[in-house]
Amino acid sequence: MNLSYLFFLSSGLFLGWSLGANDAANIFGTAVGSKMVRFKTIASIAAIFVVLGAVFGGAGASETLGTLGAVNALAGAFMVALSAALAVYFSLRVGITVSTSQAIVGAIIGWNFYANKQTDYDTLAQIFATWTTCPLISGIIAIILYFALKKLIKCCGLHLLRLDQITRIGLILSAAIGAYALGANNIANVVGVFVPSSPFKPLNLGGIYTLSSVQVLFLLGALAISVGIMTYSKKVIMKLGNSLMHMSPMLALIVVLSQALVLLLFSSVSLHNWLEGNNLPTLPLVPVSSTQAVIGAIVGIGLAKGGRNIDWKMIGKIVVGWVAAPLMAMLICFVSLFFLANVFNQTVYLP
Repeated sequence: MNLSYLFFLSSGLFLGWSLGANDAANIFGTAVGSKMVRFKTIASIAAIFVVLGAVFGGAGASETLGTLGAVNALAGAFMVALSAALAVYFSLRVGITVSTSQAIVGAIIGWNFYANKQTDYDTLAQIFATWTTCPLISGIIAIILYFALKKLIKCCGLHLLRLDQITRIGLILSAAIGAYALGANNIANVVGVFVPSSPFKPLNLGGIYTLSSVQVLFLLGALAISVGIMTYSKKVIMKLGNSLMHMSPMLALIVVLSQALVLLLFSSVSLHNWLEGNNLPTLPLVPVSSTQAVIGAIVGIGLAKGGRNIDWKMIGKIVVGWVAAPLMAMLICFVSLFFLANVFNQTVYLP
């Protein structure tokens, strides 16, 4: 293994750690915030399923970022990933959960500007569109689930203790689905820019299954995400868990399930091909923001309940972070590439 490649890949692993620390709040923050599930229990489950999602479902969304900007030099890929990671990390330090998807897009655009490469504006417009549709779809799903579960509970007449038990199990299952979807959809943000230069060879798992070279790369990125979940996500989780709106266990379940379904819709190659094969409308296979999905779900439920209990000031602060993160990543990347090329004599792009 080339040691220089491992050094450059470290920025992608740092970004993976940042994503785990930041986006775990979106997977199961409401479950922990509602005090239905212990952090260590659900974090361990999420860490396992995020690896499974990245390795076995991460191929679809990774192609879109390559179309946005084909980072063709290893040192350039290093700085793109590091810039996005720093933007996310600085936001975490001030207590704002931001979008890793938006940060990596901003960093890629910064590389395009520095390298004088043409940004694929059709792809960029497609990505921008998902930043609007993602929370909207999540909110709609949350509203449907809210009224459906409310009616189901009323019809079944479940005892309070029985309902509590079912909700707890539902939160754990939804978190597992959400973690799988996060790995499948967001692994492209973590190591997608390193795919063209990946030196890994296929890995045979005891004759049972063989990981491709790209899947080995995804595995490393997913392990970094898992470490972020286990080591630094609790602070963000406790902040998001109940800060936007008070979460009952049932509402927490709806939020977790809504964002999980949205991430699956934007990352499932099988679903995309099935819809396309039946001449049905499809959603683009792009990395979307789990932060936006969970905020959309919370706002959807809040609106379904009359909109009185939503902390609009907190939501406004988070939206500002959504705008600031890609701009910060773009600026950091552009300036850092200059120093990397002119001070450290690294090739950050190929003509």
